[in-house]
Amino acid sequence: MTALSPQFSEAALACARRTLQIEAQAVLDLCGRLDGAFAAAVRLLLDCKGRVVVSGLGKTGHIARKTAATLASTGTPAFFVHAAEAVHGDLGMITADDVLVAVSQSGSGEELLTVVPIARRMGARVIALTGNPQSELARLADVHLDVSVAQEACSLNLAPTASTTAALALGDALAVACLDARGFGPEDFARSHPGGALGRRLLTHVRDVMRQGEALPTVPEDAPVFQALEEMSAKRMGMTIVLDGAGRAAGIFTDGDLRRLLERQGDVRGLTVSAGMTRSPRAISPDALAVDAAAQMDEQRLNQMLVVDESGKLVGALHMHDLMAAKVV
Repeated sequence: MTALSPQFSEAALACARRTLQIEAQAVLDLCGRLDGAFAAAVRLLLDCKGRVVVSGLGKTGHIARKTAATLASTGTPAFFVHAAEAVHGDLGMITADDVLVAVSQSGSGEELLTVVPIARRMGARVIALTGNPQSELARLADVHLDVSVAQEACSLNLAPTASTTAALALGDALAVACLDARGFGPEDFARSHPGGALGRRLLTHVRDVMRQGEALPTVPEDAPVFQALEEMSAKRMGMTIVLDGAGRAAGIFTDGDLRRLLERQGDVRGLTVSAGMTRSPRAISPDALAVDAAAQMDEQRLNQMLVVDESGKLVGALHMHDLMAAKVV
């Protein structure tokens, strides 16, 4: 790689700082312009009986696509339609029950100005995000949101930079305002994101990953220590559950319990497992989120945790390896 001169590095950093400052200011300026029109736009989105259709062209088309994706993933059904494709057949995707969100910095794009009047004649409502409140698109819309900027970050003041950042931020603001108004919660969010780590963390419950039935290592309280060791080796959980006469968990016997028992007694061949077990072991409900179980186990430095139902009945057990295998940690 070519060595960087101090002058080149400083110029690049100065340009980057200027770009970030201009774009940050463009977003901050939006706050002062928010008024009843924004609330009216949110109301239109919440009252939409069909889908929210977000459309744009060029750089603002990319912003429109991202806005549609954010709306859809936060509880407002939405999809993107490219403005140029809309005038060549995709206009058929829009219905009278929909709300059209048209994004255009100039507000004078030919394609959107063709689409919007037709959509309105169908009965669809229109929200326009433009940088020109006097534009034809702004006048055609039911609600206009001003996303104008003082200047672009581009040194030529030509390339869409600050303007696209402002439009993106306002699109996010619309989506989050709708999310809050709907009371959209973590479980709702998880249903929209079932794949990947986020979905696993929000949708996986303890009952989904716990060991149960024959996979559970168990011995009675009067079992000799060697029997507990055999059960621990066979079930590979690093412990065995010790059951009382009623079949409830009286305790657990772990590798650590064995070491401590050996230190105290030396010869453990004549001892029962109850002599060294950990009584009142930690437990969790099968309905708890697996990620919460992982947090508790990490906080309490546990490798294993019992799973009991609301009546206190043993229904399973967790090992930290189970949570890791399920990719919730």
